[in-house]
Amino acid sequence: MSWQAYVDQNLLGTGKIAQAAIHGHDGNVWATSAGFSVNATEFQALFKAFKDPSGIRTSGLHINGKKYIALRADERSIYAKAGNDGCACVKTNQSVLIGTYVEPTQPGEATKIVESLADYLISVNY
Repeated sequence: MSWQAYVDQNLLGTGKIAQAAIHGHDGNVWATSAGFSVNATEFQALFKAFKDPSGIRTSGLHINGKKYIALRADERSIYAKAGNDGCACVKTNQSVLIGTYVEPTQPGEATKIVESLADYLISVNY
């Protein structure tokens, strides 16, 4: 399966994820949904937050130009909200999955989808 197929089928195809991307740890974009862009500065801050989440806990994070307030951040997962919308970012062995959601999708629904794909990628050493 191509990286784009993971975005299109496993994330967007659920109807719960509004926009999504898969990046390598180096920041290179492996796949993304149309009109969705996590620029280099945003990605670097996000990737750094997996090691040290203190910065995003106080100042938030930006994804696709939108500011989110961190709700949970650890070495694997970062969950954040912007009003009724949110994002789930999950780091695997070689990639970072980013999925955003909008109301009426519930945070738990969206995070489960992104985390499930991350679990699969980890199981196949990605």
